[in-house]
Parts: sequence; structure tokens; C-alpha cells
Amino acid sequence: MSNGHQVKIEGARKNYGSLAALDGLSLRIEPGQFMVLLGPSGSGKSTLIRSLAGIEKIDTGSIFLDTLQVNKGPINVAPEKRNLGMVFQDYALWPHLSAFENVEYALQRRKLAKDISKQKVDTALERVGLATKGKNYPHELSGGEQQRVALARAIVADPALLLFDEPLSNLDADLRERLRIEISTLTREIGATALYITHDQSEAFALADKIGVINHGKLEQVDLPEEIYERPLNRFVANFTGIAGTFTGKVKRVSKTSCIVSLGEDELKVRHTVGVQVGQSVDILIRPAATSFKKDSNNQLAATIKDVAYRGRGYEHAIDTKYGSLSGVFDTVSHPRGGRISVSIDPDRCIAFPVETK
Repeated sequence: MSNGHQVKIEGARKNYGSLAALDGLSLRIEPGQFMVLLGPSGSGKSTLIRSLAGIEKIDTGSIFLDTLQVNKGPINVAPEKRNLGMVFQDYALWPHLSAFENVEYALQRRKLAKDISKQKVDTALERVGLATKGKNYPHELSGGEQQRVALARAIVADPALLLFDEPLSNLDADLRERLRIEISTLTREIGATALYITHDQSEAFALADKIGVINHGKLEQVDLPEEIYERPLNRFVANFTGIAGTFTGKVKRVSKTSCIVSLGEDELKVRHTVGVQVGQSVDILIRPAATSFKKDSNNQLAATIKDVAYRGRGYEHAIDTKYGSLSGVFDTVSHPRGGRISVSIDPDRCIAFPVETK
């Protein structure tokens, strides 16, 4: 059982030409915490994780692993001296080495006795469910098995920090879910601190102790998953963590946490998290969980069923209203395309933000 690093990133900047990949970013990860960075392509997630690994060097700012400052002026502590393991999107296995040898490679600089090294590799392969595959070469393994070898290689040396660079994005959905659970369980078992980057919000919410939402090299919000979802600090965070659609209207009345918004002929009661004023134009960001076809709500709009998709546990509907479209409206029964229906909108699961002027 290792003790996880405390990670401190202070004012990290990294430019590629005129592009600021990291724009004065600061982040703290407590020992043993599983932090997920969620953001779109080009937001700076990969640059951050590669800088933490020592593969890239930040231009200015500081990175500390516990009390060790791993970058200072021209000094950049080598990856192998940072006591970390990393799992990449593309597995990064040596094609000419067996699964056993790929995992063993991570122990080479430790100069361990042969029998101790073998025991560690066998244990790591067993922990990822590959005890019988040690002699196989990467080309003889499936994508999921190759990613498990990469995971075994990352944990074999009991690192204090585990870094995950979108490790599941090349796998199919069923396998992604199984491996996500294994990564979560294994990381917490060994007590390592973890930083995991992804653009997939469901993955982020499923894995994280804390989520950081990153955009244009800056952190928009760092908080518990529930807080990120329920109380997004801005429109970007709300948008990127999953919405069914957006309506635009004018604020008619405001209370401490909610407001009444006029859409035209209809009014909706919704929440606000950043403060809005009477008469202000707002966009209402509607979470998928806000919508249903229940009849017991005052917050209702007339709608037409545009599309329906079977999802195993029931049906998801795409609908059109006078004020815009909504996707992912769930029901246990299917409603026919083209049919007229009322949609109920849960006021606690929609959030109003002032319209952003271009």
C-alpha cells in the first residue's frame, strides 16, 4: 500500500506559439484523492497531465509532488524520479515484449532481485485479471487486455501517483464500463493519488472524488461531482456536464434561488446559481433528468414527439416545443413519432444563466 502524493500545481503556464495551453492554472490534489479533469479537446487537459508526468515542461509556475518541486527554472525532474505510473489512451506497449515483459519493464531501474520482480509482475497481472496471459504479445491480446497490461505496468511499482490520459476512449461501451470499475477499485486499493482526464462527463461523474472542469487552459470549477452538477458556477460548466436543450426567455420574478421565466405564451419556474434580475434575458439550460411526461406538474409545455429510441430500461424521446428541442426525455413506454404530448420540466433541474452577448 503506497501513500499517495499530495499534488500542488501553482500558476502553471504553457504556450505553444501564441496558444496558451495552460493559462495560469492552479490545482491541488490531496493524498489518495481521485481527481478527474473534464474538458473538451484542446482545453489543456493533456498538457497538464504530461507536465505532471515530466514529459512536458511548463514555461512558468510550479509543480510540487509532496514537498519536492519537480520543475524550477531549467530543472525538470525526470518522469522516472517522480514515483508515478501513467496509462495512455493508445496503451503504449512494446510490441516485441510479452505482457509479462511489458509490465516488468517498469521495474527495471529498481534493480530488484529476479524472484521479487517476478512476484510483483505476477501479482500485478493477477490484479488486472491477466494471470494466464503473461506470455502473450500485444498483438495476441484484445484492446481491453492490452489496456489491462498497461494498467498492470502502471501499478506494479506501487506508485504514489497514477495518471490516466483518456485510457478508455478506444474501447467499446461495455468494456469501457467494466474497465472503469476496475480502474476505480484498483486505484483506491493501492492508495495512490490519481489524476484522470476525459471529455466524457458520465465517466467523470462515475469515477471522481472531485471533478475539475477545464476550458482554454483554465479551471472553471473544481468541486464534488454533485456540486458541479447541481451548482455549476457558469454556463460552460453547466453545458459541458450534460443538458437536454436550451430555451431563451425573460425573467418575470426572482426569489433567492429560483425565478419565473417567460418564454412567450408559457412560463417556467427554474433555478439560478449566478444571480439574475427581473427583465433580464436568460438562457435556461435543461438537464436530461428534468424532463418527463408526468401530468402532475405546473411546469408544462406542449410538445411533438420527433424521435424515439429504445434504451433497454425504457425509451428516450426527442421532442420539439415552440421554444426549442429537447433530447433524452425518458419514459417506460414508447410514444409515437409525430404525436402531441405535454412535457413536464422539473424546476430544480433547470438553471437560468444571463444570455451571453457576443
